[in-house]
Amino acid sequence: MARSASQGVTELLVAWSQGEQAALDKLVPLVYAELRRIAHRYIKGERPGRTLETTALVNEAYLRLIDASQVRWQDRAHFLAVSAQLMRRILVDFARSRRYLKRGGGTQKVSLDEALVGSPEKSHDLVALDDALEALAVTDKRKSRVVELRFFGGLSVEESAEVLNVSEDTVHRDWRLAKAWLTREMEKGAGNGE
Repeated sequence: MARSASQGVTELLVAWSQGEQAALDKLVPLVYAELRRIAHRYIKGERPGRTLETTALVNEAYLRLIDASQVRWQDRAHFLAVSAQLMRRILVDFARSRRYLKRGGGTQKVSLDEALVGSPEKSHDLVALDDALEALAVTDKRKSRVVELRFFGGLSVEESAEVLNVSEDTVHRDWRLAKAWLTREMEKGAGNGE
């Protein structure tokens, strides 16, 4: 997204958080494609025959974002970070409810790309990934946020640094360490039959 378009999104976000409903109507067409990109990133690793589609995930996130109108939006990157977090929560809640209903069967799988785990063949349960990210957040909240922003939100290193208010070098370092930590935790979990 061009710098001026990004500034326009930021202005609309600020206006919306100040109560201007018309700003939301102008904002949605500008960010819809990015919300679909984030949702598609979440959904693409699932097995065929899934019941939650990209559009449904975007719509559910949109409904939750409307309720978040009191959020003090910083900029486009902050909006996308919050959107990615909402989508993650929606999918994890959905996966947990399916697993509960099927007594452990039919959990949604998410394929962690090569950049995250070092092997394109490894596939892990979305709930297990969420649990590992939650455990990482207890140890190091920022590293957990870097994974959420980069992997799930698709934000660049620059955008992630902006959201977290840290340097790009810090994001690179946190990304490397978080990938190693998550890989170890998920392999440990898989070894325990989880």
